Amino acid sequence: MINEAKLHFKIADLLNLDSRNVTATVRLLDEGGTVPFIARYRKEMTGSMDEVQIIQIRDEIERLRALEQRRESILNSIETQGKLTEELKEQLLAAETMSRLEDLYLPYKPKRRTRATMAREKGLEPLAHFILAQNNASVFDEAEKYISTENGVSSALEALEGARDIVAEVVSEDALVREGLRELFKRSGIIKSRVIKGKEETGEKFSDYFEWEEKLMDCPSHRLLAMRRGEKEDVLILDIRIDEEEARHLIEKKFITGRGECAQQLKEAIEDSFKRLLQTSIEAEMRVLTKQMADEKAVNVFADNLRELLLASPLGQKTILAIDPGFRSGCKVVALNKQGKLLAETVIYPHEPQRQKVEAEMIVLAFCERHGVEAIAIGNGTASRETEQFVRGIELLPKSIPVIVVSEAGASVYSASEVARDEFPDKDVTVRGAVSIGRRLADPLAELVKIDPKSIGVGQYQHDVDQTLLKNKLDEVVGSCVNAVGVELNTASKQLLAYVSGIGPVLAQNIVEYRNTHGAFTSRKSLMEVPRMGEKVFEQCAGFLRLRNGVHPLDKSAVHPESYHIVEKMASDLNCTIDDLVQEKELRKKIQLQNYVTETVGLPTLKDILNELEKPGLDPRKSFEVFSFDENVHEISDLREGMRLPGIVTNVTNFGAFVDVGVHQDGLVHISQLADSFVDDPNKIVKVGQKVWVNVTEVDVKRKRIALSMKGETQQVRSHKPAIAEKKEAYDPNDMNSALAALRSKFKK
Repeated sequence: MINEAKLHFKIADLLNLDSRNVTATVRLLDEGGTVPFIARYRKEMTGSMDEVQIIQIRDEIERLRALEQRRESILNSIETQGKLTEELKEQLLAAETMSRLEDLYLPYKPKRRTRATMAREKGLEPLAHFILAQNNASVFDEAEKYISTENGVSSALEALEGARDIVAEVVSEDALVREGLRELFKRSGIIKSRVIKGKEETGEKFSDYFEWEEKLMDCPSHRLLAMRRGEKEDVLILDIRIDEEEARHLIEKKFITGRGECAQQLKEAIEDSFKRLLQTSIEAEMRVLTKQMADEKAVNVFADNLRELLLASPLGQKTILAIDPGFRSGCKVVALNKQGKLLAETVIYPHEPQRQKVEAEMIVLAFCERHGVEAIAIGNGTASRETEQFVRGIELLPKSIPVIVVSEAGASVYSASEVARDEFPDKDVTVRGAVSIGRRLADPLAELVKIDPKSIGVGQYQHDVDQTLLKNKLDEVVGSCVNAVGVELNTASKQLLAYVSGIGPVLAQNIVEYRNTHGAFTSRKSLMEVPRMGEKVFEQCAGFLRLRNGVHPLDKSAVHPESYHIVEKMASDLNCTIDDLVQEKELRKKIQLQNYVTETVGLPTLKDILNELEKPGLDPRKSFEVFSFDENVHEISDLREGMRLPGIVTNVTNFGAFVDVGVHQDGLVHISQLADSFVDDPNKIVKVGQKVWVNVTEVDVKRKRIALSMKGETQQVRSHKPAIAEKKEAYDPNDMNSALAALRSKFKK
């Protein structure tokens, strides 16, 4: 039986936490509590742990339980074999890691047929023990005793060879030897990379690693993953090497105690064991270990970038004109209402080869007038800068309508997805792509959850890392962001609802179907009428769902329904309504939180409630700021060394940050150029979506490489907040032809 209390104490000691809080957190997780719910609504039980700490506890308890289960399995296996001594049992019970457990189990683990197995079948195991004991008697005289035609041993030399095979296996299965070599690999192992002869041209992208070596444990995540990709593509050969003399000395020190014939035989067996068994085995372990470490770092970088992208500032509920730019095929134009619903679509051809600029201007203006457009979103793909320049150049376009370039990352994936087909079954991919561009300006989080996080393009080597690890981590980040912001129950898509604490895809679909059948929800409590919505799920999700016009005034807030009675009591004690508490600061000041503390509700929850009363359902994301690229820069050929440009960080990696300066090709700010001081982690300096000033240090037009620097730059790009256009009724909103006719008249004048 696993001693859970012992595991909780271990975790508390490891993470420097109170063991009682760890125990409570583990219990909540075991009961089906989600990380966002536990962090937000069970602070009294956890000691106000944040999501990071709760995730650490969750991962550590899973690791320790797996370790204990494996320990029990190993103990049972060895005991069944009748080989479990008290000393071995103590060693197994004291093992703190999976590798130590497996090392101890290795000699007793069922094996495939090996050279040592065959030698044992020939009856040579006693001779192997004779060698290991390093007796002074002649090993050759002893070996002659094992010559037997029946056992297939024709000479003393053959007997000694078989005995050495057994000794080599014994050496390779020694737990102390394996741990020593493991530490040697970690301490001084060198990873070497070289190109396969004849692959120099086809593998040119890996040219940095044609002849490369460095300390294994110093090799950064991105470099290791790059070399492993080169190996996978049959361009590179990778080796991990250690000082062999030091390795042999380590083993010999453990086994050789004399200088006689047995010692010489033992030395030969150790050489064979190291070369044939140990070196390849431990190197394979190191490959797995370093790959896991590289994966974790790469996945964490991806997760950090994704979080910044998902929590990017939303423009909010505005009527938006979205343009998916293009040259020959034209620019797809769509109008979206405040809820992101598609109102109208068309195509304009302002660029080469058609150059229908005047007609395109009229259409844009007509759309703006007809639909009361409050902002224009332009995708940042092909023809983006040309389209932006075209739109900004429309003289009659009200200056109050901001023109904003929006990242298209993942839009093409969405437009061809099943989600997009369900939303717009009768529209082609270009219309769907334009809609996605407009919606992600209004609310990046709500739109990006419809796309596989791997397709958003803010990671490094995402196709090379452990895909299960990546998916779980990214799903975790998306869920964390969705629950941090909160979800409007009556307008959220099923994709967004699926990430709400406790809900999932099936229940999200049920909620949408119920909403479509019965109309808008009027209260959080009415969620209980949705099929498969049980008490436990309601507990997990209710606090993260918002109802702007709910029956209960707290339905629009992050106050959990389980705490409504507390606020009602507060209002009653002050002889006012809950709405009065929300609207009047002086009333809130009169609340004495200590009066509402109970066995289950403490000050952390009460303080959260008070904060919510101040600003119910406040969006934690930053307010939106309009950004513009340099008007004189459109192509990479426009760049010159020494230029100072505004840019947006599009990706952060271990080796630096990529910045979009508006030339269809991101530039790289190497980690050494991020700041005037030493930088060990780019994420400490920049974040995805951050607006920065950069200096151009090198331009390679042929290879499409731009080197940038942020040295000497301390200020982010400051931009004005978007002015929002007032809707005009100058044209008949239902007649596009009349709008175009009126605009033509304006142009003639």
